[in-house]
Amino acid sequence: MFKRSLTLMLIGALVISMSAAPITLAKTKEEKAAEFTAKVKTGVAKLGVGPDARIEVKLRDKTKLKGYISQISDESFVVADAKTGTTTEVPYPNVASVTGKNLSTGAKIAIGVAIGVGVLLLVGLIAYLAYGD
Repeated sequence: MFKRSLTLMLIGALVISMSAAPITLAKTKEEKAAEFTAKVKTGVAKLGVGPDARIEVKLRDKTKLKGYISQISDESFVVADAKTGTTTEVPYPNVASVTGKNLSTGAKIAIGVAIGVGVLLLVGLIAYLAYGD
């Protein structure tokens, strides 16, 4: 009797949860484009400006740009090719994908600490082998 009641309660809870699931409305293309543009804008701002802010950009017209970010504005950013020195202004809505190649300060510090610890361990091992018992 208890098993049957428990089974019926679980089935009822499952049916209610399925029917009461919130309906999410699909976003329009304009909303998706605006959201993506905002992501690109924050990503570019996070990379910063200068030769260390290397970037690869694929535009909606299938054009690919490589270089570094030389300027950032509210509506666009400028990619400068390090080899040729040519600059291209890229409006945020024209971007299809962006790949940044800039390590954050935290990552650089972590790499430096790891190298320092590795060197200390190596020196300690050499000293132990040379002077150890």
